[in-house]
Amino acid sequence: MELNYYRANVGDPTGDFLLVEVVFYMSEYQETIIDLLRHGEPVGGRRLRGSQDDPLSDEGWTQMRAAVGNNRPWQKIISSPLKRCSAFAQELVNVNNTPYEEVPGFQEIRFGRWEGMSPEEIMTAFPGELEGYWRDPTKFSPPGGETLDDFIKRVNNHWNDLLLGHRGEHLLLVCHGGVIRAILNQILEMPLRALWRIEVPYANISRIRVTHFDDYPTTSNLVFHQPRL
Repeated sequence: MELNYYRANVGDPTGDFLLVEVVFYMSEYQETIIDLLRHGEPVGGRRLRGSQDDPLSDEGWTQMRAAVGNNRPWQKIISSPLKRCSAFAQELVNVNNTPYEEVPGFQEIRFGRWEGMSPEEIMTAFPGELEGYWRDPTKFSPPGGETLDDFIKRVNNHWNDLLLGHRGEHLLLVCHGGVIRAILNQILEMPLRALWRIEVPYANISRIRVTHFDDYPTTSNLVFHQPRL
């Protein structure tokens, strides 16, 4: 908290001037920057993968390297432990010897019996299921998979832990489309039923700025949502 003083001469009804001293407060703050990087294309192309641990395809590696370019502003890199995220995160770590951590809480939502299937395969095998999930995921969950409520709670808990442990730092979080949607959903205060309406392409980067004040609630802003830094 910073104190500031302001002095001024003001007139009173008698025509004399009085010296008035006003004290006001300037709140101090810190900013935390988190870049959310979705993994690139995995081997096998577009499929619903939660816990299924497919590696990046050659195209996926190209996408992620293009997204980051030569930028290395991060003080720490955090990743989902799944190979489509962690392999590229470790490549960045090895180049700059950046501190690194894998956090299982930032893994993708688990898709149950849909795991590893393309949208077309799911629609053929289980008519109406995927369509219902896309329309309103609060009312329909993948059979045998993770409910949206459980997924949101998991991601939000680990997001809050990340902010508490890295205040004032610039971080890179390499993770999944569903995780990024969950974080954006919280920051933008969107209804949960709209979660899957946010497009998060392969290797997309979303920058979040979190401002911590001494005496006001923390604020969070989406700075950009784009294909590369």
